[in-house]
Amino acid sequence: MKSPINIMLIEDSPAYRKVITRTLASETDISLSSQFGTAEIALRSLESASAHAAPDLVLLDLNLPGMSGLEALPWIHEYSPDTKVIILTQSNQEADIVTAISQGASGYMLKSNTLDQLTDGIHNVMNGGASLDPTVAKFLIGQIKKQPPASSEETPLSQREMEVLQLIGEGLQKKEVGDRLDISPRTVAAHVENIYVKLNVKNAPSAVNKAHQLGIFPTDE
Repeated sequence: MKSPINIMLIEDSPAYRKVITRTLASETDISLSSQFGTAEIALRSLESASAHAAPDLVLLDLNLPGMSGLEALPWIHEYSPDTKVIILTQSNQEADIVTAISQGASGYMLKSNTLDQLTDGIHNVMNGGASLDPTVAKFLIGQIKKQPPASSEETPLSQREMEVLQLIGEGLQKKEVGDRLDISPRTVAAHVENIYVKLNVKNAPSAVNKAHQLGIFPTDE
C-alpha cells in the first residue's frame, strides 16, 4: 500500500491551522504529520530529522513572526532537499511571487483558494506538476510576454517545449496540455523532463521563472 503524503504545515494562525488540519484529515492519502507556528522551530525540526522522517511537502506561509517564509525557504531546501514546498499565503505581491518561485517553491497558492483547490494542488505537486494560483500564473505569463525574443542560438528549448512550458505555466496539468497540443500525456512528460534538464531546474514554476529570465518566449504581436 502506498504511503500517504507526509505534510508539514508552517502557519502562525491557530485558527487557520485548525482549518487545514480538518481538511487534510478527510484525505486518505495525505497525512499532516507536523505543524509549527514559526519558521525557526520548523527548521530545527527539519535539521534534526532523518531522511526517512522528513516531510514530502511543506505548506509554508510567508507572513510569519520572526523569520519570514521567504527567508526560511532556502533553509528548508538546505535541510531537506527532497521536500517540496507550496507557498500558502494571502500575499499576491509580485516581488513575493518572483522570489518564492526563483528559490524553488513548487507551488504558490493564495488562502482565498478553496480547500479542494489546496488538496488538488498538493496532489499535482507530488505527481511532478505545479500548483499555481490562477492570478499567479497570469502574472508569470505576463512577465514572460514582456521579454524580448531571444535569438535561436540563445534559445535552449524547441518550439514544442516552449509551447508545453507556457501551457504548464498557465496552470494546465499534463493531460490538459496533451489535449491542447494533441499529444499524449507521456509525450508531455518527456518534454517536461527535457525542459527541466535544459533549463537546469527542478520544477515547473522554476522553469517558467527561468524562461522569464532568459527571455526565451516571444512577445505577442
